[in-house]
Amino acid sequence: MTSPWGEHRLARFPEDPRERLRAFDASDEYLLRHLAGLGVPPAGTVVVLGDRWGALTTALSGYGPVQITDSFLTREATRANLVRNGVEPVPSRLLSTRDAPPERVDVLLVRIPKSLALLEDQLLRLAPSLHAESVVVGTGMVKEIHTSTLRLFERIVGPTRTSLAERKARLVLCTPDPALERPAGPWPLVYRLPGGLGALSGGEVVNHAGVFCADRLDIGTRFFLGHLPRAGGRRVVDLGCGNGVVGTAVALADPDAEVLFTDESFQAVASAEATYAANGAPGRAEFRVGDGLSGVPDGSADLVLNNPPFHSHQATTDATAWRMFTGARRVLRPGGELWVVGNRHLGYHVKLRRVFGNSRVVASDPKFVVLKAVREPGGRRPR
Repeated sequence: MTSPWGEHRLARFPEDPRERLRAFDASDEYLLRHLAGLGVPPAGTVVVLGDRWGALTTALSGYGPVQITDSFLTREATRANLVRNGVEPVPSRLLSTRDAPPERVDVLLVRIPKSLALLEDQLLRLAPSLHAESVVVGTGMVKEIHTSTLRLFERIVGPTRTSLAERKARLVLCTPDPALERPAGPWPLVYRLPGGLGALSGGEVVNHAGVFCADRLDIGTRFFLGHLPRAGGRRVVDLGCGNGVVGTAVALADPDAEVLFTDESFQAVASAEATYAANGAPGRAEFRVGDGLSGVPDGSADLVLNNPPFHSHQATTDATAWRMFTGARRVLRPGGELWVVGNRHLGYHVKLRRVFGNSRVVASDPKFVVLKAVREPGGRRPR
């Protein structure tokens, strides 16, 4: 990526030589050109919110920016990209959306997220740190910036306008108004589940901002809950746990189960921990933010439950599902099982057969399918 601050070598995380998606796009470049065109270098505390793969943080590394992200993968990509571009030691100001923001923000750069709820939550957290002279600029592709996006900036930060589009990218230009009366944030949202969902019937679900389907139970998870296997006192992993509904249901149905909740979203893992606590699940639980099953020992799990995402930000990709499936095979003991729910058209049965050598349909309806793959003793290695 070329910016007014030089040439930057960037990659997504985890780095894959077969990956065709770039670690930056036209909206990152547009924001950096605009910032340089203001005529003065960024001064004071520079905060980069929602950086996708660390492109903005890396380009502006000379100003010691504070990065705030909900994504563990973004944080690790940023570390790697800073090192790749000669910034060592890596600064410690890489914060998650769960950390307290800086007390004063002089420059706020916002990469517009897919989730409007997450944007609302983070602007509400950051707005008290802004002052009348703060520079606030958002960026995104045209398809990512809507009237609702602009209204959110205007309601929480101050008067807002947009730039002309360049290469299908647009800027959001906002003037902070310290006297603005801001609404109280609605997060986290809490709702109660209906009956007919097994052990979790009537239970509470806690969702922090940005978690998938925050105000209701999504239909794929609802279908999965109706076909969950018995844990049988075994070690269970809720992989890509989201708000933790699946793992909590397992723990309630089998108090002897030990459940690991893991997700790359800080907001999701916080939601899972809150959901688990709200329902008084009696078993043992561990909550981990990380890159899939990285760091989980080989052959340490008996059962992995997974509803894999098929988007990475705005891009549709099966890379995450592949990595989840291969990671599950590694951490499962011989005879251990991976249960997957997904849309029928995604064809996960083909991927599971390539990774495990087997795949069986447990349940299906016109939209979803639940599949099971078994880690066979001495079975084939993934391809």
